[in-house]
Amino acid sequence: MSKDVTIRRNCLATLIPSGDEVTLAEGATYSIAQSLGGSVTLRDLNGLYRVGETDLDALGQEIKDQVMGSQKKEEVSGPFGEDLLWDALRGCYDPEIPLNIVDLGLVYDLRIEEDDGKRKVFVKMTLTAQGCGMGPVIADDAKTRIASLDEVSEASVEIVWDPPWNPKMISAEGKKVLGLE
Repeated sequence: MSKDVTIRRNCLATLIPSGDEVTLAEGATYSIAQSLGGSVTLRDLNGLYRVGETDLDALGQEIKDQVMGSQKKEEVSGPFGEDLLWDALRGCYDPEIPLNIVDLGLVYDLRIEEDDGKRKVFVKMTLTAQGCGMGPVIADDAKTRIASLDEVSEASVEIVWDPPWNPKMISAEGKKVLGLE
C-alpha cells in the first residue's frame, strides 16, 4: 500500500529506529511506507513511524480495513507444533524492511517445553543492528503472536546478539522478496 494518509485523530506511534513513543497530530499527512503484519509504517520528511493495530483507526476506516483484512489472511492454523509457531512468527515484520523476521533471519532459536499439559514457547531472536530501539516492539509483537495461539500457555522472546546478524542470514525466499537474488 503506497499512498498518502491524513491522521484523523491524535494517535500514538513508535519512532523508527529509536523506538521512542511519539504522538502523531490530527491533520498531519504522511506517506504509507509499508503495511504488513497488522501495523503501518508511515513516512514524512522527519522520519519513519510505526502505527500499531490499536491506533489504525486514526488512519481512516478504509486503511484499517485493508490492513486488518490482510492480517486475517495471515492468520495461522493447523495442528500445534513447530511449523505453526514458525508460521505465527512469519506474521511479525521489521517496520523498516518489508520482510518477516523469520525470512530476515532474525529468529535464532525456537523451543517448546511441555509441563502438566501446558506449553511454554521460548524464542531467541536478534535485530539487524544492535542500536535499534525497535527491538522491544518487534519482540513484543513476536511474543503476542505466539501467546495468542490457544495451545500456548506462556511465551518468552529474548533478544540476543550472538551470533551477530548479517544479510547472509536472509532466507532464499526473503532474498527474492527483497530483489537480492
